[in-house]
Formats: sequence, C-alpha cells, structure tokens
Amino acid sequence: MVNARPPLALISLILTAGAVLLLFFLVLAGSRNHIPLNQIFFLRADTSSIKGAPKLSRWTLWNVCDTDGSGHNVCGDVHPAYPFDPPRNFGTSQGVPASFNGTHKFFYLTRFAFAFILIALFFAVCSLVTGILALFSRLGGALSGLLAATALFFHSLVAALLTAAYVIGRNYFRNNHQDAHLGVKAFAFLWTALVCLLLATILFFSILATGRRETTRTPRTRGLGFRNRRANRDRGSFIETESQRRVVKDEYS
Repeated sequence: MVNARPPLALISLILTAGAVLLLFFLVLAGSRNHIPLNQIFFLRADTSSIKGAPKLSRWTLWNVCDTDGSGHNVCGDVHPAYPFDPPRNFGTSQGVPASFNGTHKFFYLTRFAFAFILIALFFAVCSLVTGILALFSRLGGALSGLLAATALFFHSLVAALLTAAYVIGRNYFRNNHQDAHLGVKAFAFLWTALVCLLLATILFFSILATGRRETTRTPRTRGLGFRNRRANRDRGSFIETESQRRVVKDEYS
C-alpha cells in the first residue's frame, strides 16, 4: 500500500513556504526602495489638499510613502508599527477627512496588526522547519500542524484588522472627494498567505489521521499472514502424511 504521508508533507511544506514568502514581502514592504518591495502598499490616497503631505500617499507597515514617476513607492525613514492615522501621520487635521479626527481606532487596529503579523511569521517559519520531520513521522506532522494553526490564528487577526482599517479609511477619503484605492498586491498577498496557511494546517493534521489508519491496518495484515503460513504448514503436513501412507501400502503389497 502506498504511504500517503510524504506527498501530504511535501504539499504542506510548499504551501507553508509560500505563506512565509508572502508574509516577508508584506513585512518588508516600505523598508527598502527596491523592486518588488516598492510596489507593495495597503492604501493609496490623494493627499494633495493636506499641508505637508505628498500629492499621492501610500501606506505600508513602516511608513507613509511618496510615489515616483514610475508609480513606485519612495519611502523615507522606517518606524516599527507605523499606524495608519492621517492626522498623526501628517501632523495636521487640515485637509484630512473629518471622520479621521477624534478617533484612535485606526491607530490601534494597525498597531496590533503589526505585532500579530510578526507573531504569525515566527510560527509559520517554525512550522516550515519542523515540516521536514513530517516527511518521516506522524509526530512531525502533528507538531507542524499545531505551529501552522497558531500562525493561521494570528494571521487571521492580521487580515481582519488591516482589511477593516484600510477599507474604512479608503471610504473616508472617497466620501471627502479624495481619490483612494486599496493596494492590490498587498491584499492579494495578505489573503493568499491566509489560504496557504489554512490548507497547510489541514494537510499537516491529515498526516496524523493517515498514520492512524495505517496503524490499524497493520495488525490485520499480520494476522492474515500468520493464518496463511499456518494453513500452508497444515497443508504440507497433510501431503507428507498421505505420501507416507502410500509408501507403507507399496511395501506391503
């Protein structure tokens, strides 16, 4: 019977590696002005009416960036857990949609998301490392599944918090007659990583279930083998007895 554990483990490893790669892109976007990192952002908005702001601003996890003639991010200093909070980001409320003033929900939503995405990335990397053990043992599959599930939990929080913050923020800009769009690459990476972690978690735990089925089948196979060997011995003894009887008859005849 074909062992299903190695194929399941390999697919799980590929999915986990894909999620880790996408999470790294999200975390590093805005930290360097190099392709592809300078093409990833969560929100782009027209901020030409805000004093001291770029004409077109793009928000990442590290900063708010300007854009060049090629449509790439031009980011300055990086700040860990940089919040999406236009009045705080630009140091003024003039020209900022009034809905952003007097609220701290965007500040907390994006700050917590930064912490959670780092935690999700840590557990995803751990799951990728231990996933190698899943190629050889059920225990490795169970451990990798547990780590992938933890990464999935925290990344689900990240996806929910960032989607809520930037979708509401986009609507606030649009309601104030300022053009705004979500970053397609950032949100595609965000939700694709979530799907990859979900599938990897299911497959890692499937390795554990597959191992149990194989364990329950093995004793039956052994029992059948024992009964077959015993039947062969009995058949051989019967043949030997018949042969001896014929020899005795031939001697007396």
